[in-house]
Amino acid sequence: MRYLYLLLIMCCTQLSIAQEAKKQITLEDIWQKNTFRIKSVPGFNAMKDGKRYTQLDQDGRHQYIRIYDLTTGEKGSTLFDNAIQKLGGEQINIEDYTFSADEQKLLLLTEGQHIYRRSVLYRVYVYDIKTGALQLLDYDKVLHATFSPDGTKVGFVKNNNLYYKDLQNSQTVPVTTDGEKNRIINGNCDWVYEEEFEFTRAYDWAPDGKHIAYYRFDESLVPEYTIAMYDKLYPTQYTYKYPKAGERNSVVQIKVYDLKTRNTINANIGKETDQYIPRIKWTQDPDELCIFRMNRLQNKLELLAANAETGKSHLLYEEENKYYIEINDNLEFLPDGHSFIFESEQDGYNHLYRWDWEKEKLTTLTRGDYDIESLIGIDKARKLVYYTAAENSPLQRSLYSVDWNGRNKRMLTEEKGTHSITPCAGFNYFLDKYSRLNKVPVYYLRNADGEIVRTLEDNKVLQAKMDEYNLGKIRFTKIKGVTESLNVWMITPPGFDSTKKYPVLMFQYSGPGSQQVADRFPIGDFFWHQMLAEKGYIVVCADGTGTGFRGEAFRKKTYLQLGKYESDDQIAVAKHLGEMSFVDKDRIGIWGWSYGGFMSSTCIFKGNDVFKMAISVAPVTNWRYYDNIYTERYMRRPQENEKGYDENAPEKMAGLLKGKFLLIHGTADDNVHFQNSVMLVDNLIKENKDYDSEYYPNKTHGISGGNTRLHLYRRMTEFILNNL
Repeated sequence: MRYLYLLLIMCCTQLSIAQEAKKQITLEDIWQKNTFRIKSVPGFNAMKDGKRYTQLDQDGRHQYIRIYDLTTGEKGSTLFDNAIQKLGGEQINIEDYTFSADEQKLLLLTEGQHIYRRSVLYRVYVYDIKTGALQLLDYDKVLHATFSPDGTKVGFVKNNNLYYKDLQNSQTVPVTTDGEKNRIINGNCDWVYEEEFEFTRAYDWAPDGKHIAYYRFDESLVPEYTIAMYDKLYPTQYTYKYPKAGERNSVVQIKVYDLKTRNTINANIGKETDQYIPRIKWTQDPDELCIFRMNRLQNKLELLAANAETGKSHLLYEEENKYYIEINDNLEFLPDGHSFIFESEQDGYNHLYRWDWEKEKLTTLTRGDYDIESLIGIDKARKLVYYTAAENSPLQRSLYSVDWNGRNKRMLTEEKGTHSITPCAGFNYFLDKYSRLNKVPVYYLRNADGEIVRTLEDNKVLQAKMDEYNLGKIRFTKIKGVTESLNVWMITPPGFDSTKKYPVLMFQYSGPGSQQVADRFPIGDFFWHQMLAEKGYIVVCADGTGTGFRGEAFRKKTYLQLGKYESDDQIAVAKHLGEMSFVDKDRIGIWGWSYGGFMSSTCIFKGNDVFKMAISVAPVTNWRYYDNIYTERYMRRPQENEKGYDENAPEKMAGLLKGKFLLIHGTADDNVHFQNSVMLVDNLIKENKDYDSEYYPNKTHGISGGNTRLHLYRRMTEFILNNL
């Protein structure tokens, strides 16, 4: 008995030592050492035969583009080797690459230079796989290099003009010549289209390569915004066109260029110029272009079919919504030439439909009280539609298939969690990035029946590394908001003791249709939040009213009053947390970035009896200062909704501040202008309120580069430790 007792004591002692030996997360782990690197499957490009894929492999400066067998991973031939294929004796460093449709040529993208969030200038090379010839597309860096369908030409944009290069004779042909900075843009989006309609290449080759359809933006009358760049004795003034809420937009034309005649025609999009053209898309007919036309209030969408030769157009489909319509790429034309599959919220949830414009027949493909996330693709051979949906739970995503008539629906991924799907050509295989709240991402190759063929990456190295650290437990729960139960995740400190009292830091984003509480890994700022949990904080995130995947009524309740219901919910959650036995109700804080910064500011002002502190990073402080496409979609114009703008603006609430408040912004933020924080600070001073602030010179909305993120998170960490 005594021996067993001693053995038990030894085991408990060893367990205690093991627990004590667990590492503590540092800011350097997160922002310098890349300790918790999540591996992906870089450069994965499935080939047209549906049996092979290519990948960009790297060993130091040595890069290869290699072919691999899709089902076995066996290495095949090398398509490009930068140690061998050089231009002028210079070795190039590939950042990305694309194939021509026949997979005989490659566009190699190098020396990337970001313009805004989605537009990147590249030095581009054209590589002929068969001959080994390597040539520079243009002496300058260009935007949106894209092969023509037959691979004989490459379109691109430079200096606001659209060009194409004929690879057979090396002749570069200007499609437009009137491009001018801050006046005329051809083939590329203006700032607000790029940011809010989420695309930037504003031209498209016709399926037969005989025409190029493109956007022409006349932004001459759009108001300008100037950002000071503190880079010289006298700062550089960067000026660009930025239409704030209620202000003028670019006048958009859709033009079609004929490569044979070199003539350009205007597509008929109507006489109204104060409207949006959020997408263009060629139909199955190479002479017919589909143009998405939307009114400025963004509650009416029309699809027009325009003839590429004449520009004449007619209506294919129209839809109206009492709130607004979100634009995305989930629309595909079917080979019958008179129907397409698309998504719509016309029944209160986001679902898939098929519209036949000849028969004027609408077929419902999916139905139920859940939202579709993405249209993954259409298998034209099997007449199947593949899509992901939050059918099992708003927190999860699964892959499904259904036929074109809405029958024979199948779930192809049975595992609970989040499946992010990339289809392979032919739809015989899918790349599945699968994770759960407590499960690191695993990349599977699945067949058309959803069966796992092999694992491409399991992130076991990351899991082993995480096991070395003393992480807190993270779990889902529900907490009552003002009117509805809200989805929540909560991280409790290691060694959590429910008989003790803990401070709470709330994190949220809260923007329309967003989602922070989901069954995936990692959730927002996971490792920093774990670091705070190690220091004794409970970290909580609640998706309030207005967030996504709970149907249209829940998401669009915030219409015309951005910030009101969202902040009411966060305050209600904080009060509920304060009633929990293990929470110190006098030590509850909140933080967020961008829309989340708007919310954390609003919450500490409105909820000044609940929140002890708040951190607001790059916040909107009045929607009057933000761009018109995003803002007016949810708020209409300030001229129509003054109360909605001003009654929910943090800058108007500055006098309510009681707790500790840290305001952070990048001075070169082209998205949410530094002006937002300046105006809030001006009002805080007028109200004689104390505050803390940190600005980051020449940093944009992401506030990154060099030591910036390390400094930013150190500043926030110290503020939390000192004030919560």
